[in-house]
Amino acid sequence: MLEHQTYMRRCIELAQLAAGNVSPNPVVGAVIVYQDKIIGEGYHQQFGSHHAEVNAINEVLSRFTDAEKMLSESVMYVSLEPCAHFGKTPPCADLIIKYRIPKVVIGSADPFDQVNGKGFYKLKDVGVEVIQGVLEAECRFLNRRFFTRVQRQRPYIILKWAQTADGFFAPDDGTQKWISSPASKILTHKWRSEEDAVLVGKNTALIDNPRLNVREVKGRNPKRIVVDRHLNLPLNLHLFDQSQETIVFNATKTDLVGNIKYLELEDFDNLLPQLICYQLYLMDVQSIIIEGGAKTLELFITAGLWDEARIFSSAENWGNGIKSPILSGQLISEKKIGTDLLKILLNNKK
Repeated sequence: MLEHQTYMRRCIELAQLAAGNVSPNPVVGAVIVYQDKIIGEGYHQQFGSHHAEVNAINEVLSRFTDAEKMLSESVMYVSLEPCAHFGKTPPCADLIIKYRIPKVVIGSADPFDQVNGKGFYKLKDVGVEVIQGVLEAECRFLNRRFFTRVQRQRPYIILKWAQTADGFFAPDDGTQKWISSPASKILTHKWRSEEDAVLVGKNTALIDNPRLNVREVKGRNPKRIVVDRHLNLPLNLHLFDQSQETIVFNATKTDLVGNIKYLELEDFDNLLPQLICYQLYLMDVQSIIIEGGAKTLELFITAGLWDEARIFSSAENWGNGIKSPILSGQLISEKKIGTDLLKILLNNKK
């Protein structure tokens, strides 16, 4: 079992390389082992491209002249159940069968209805030995965004904010004042590159005039989302510069202006966060970071609609200002980022 865990951890490492590039698909890593040595590795690199199992098999085929014989005597490790249906690519289970790989070790099942259990059964039906559930909790956490979208029909929701050591979120006079360190800013941009969208409320858009891009790192810009009920925000803000896709949830109109999508919501007074989440689910948005302001964060917290919170605390004390949200959850990480302390919480009440 320890040997299985070692190779599965490598699958997880490989899968993480695809963060931000395969949504709404899951991230998956695969390893092929022959006579206790890794002879092929792969991960799902881009949405619509080859899956992890295909890339691992292709690496073996490209490296060895007797590749097919080696594959027929190998073990494949894969972090998620191999697909058994035709989508943008053929079924990975069929490819495993084609090359007569006799044993497959799998991290977790795939909850997607067209796969769920079918990959296991297809392999077992032809005599492939299948071992399930190796590092299952880690593999499920790896794909927590995908699992949330499939099983809860909404995006995976990450709350993010910075606060002072004495618990203040922003000045109470409507001005902008930076709290977190430059290192925390760079990390925030990295996070944006890994998620599908980032959302702010109207006041944050007006006071901070954020770009909500990833200019501090190399990566994909997320969709920008702002909640502006009466469309009062001035169009000279960075959010409306047409540089990336931007969604404006409002109570006035549905329209498309270049890269700006105006989406009218029927009821701003009831179930607003639920309506936003459902619209984003319909748009294949698998994950979202909510960066403020305080009222917008509280809206999702009150509704219980959050999965993870990432909170920077600086060493500064302000003495007054807008109080930070109060949140209870499972602390899974605590570390220094520059001069800040970063805490990551999971919602264990959802």
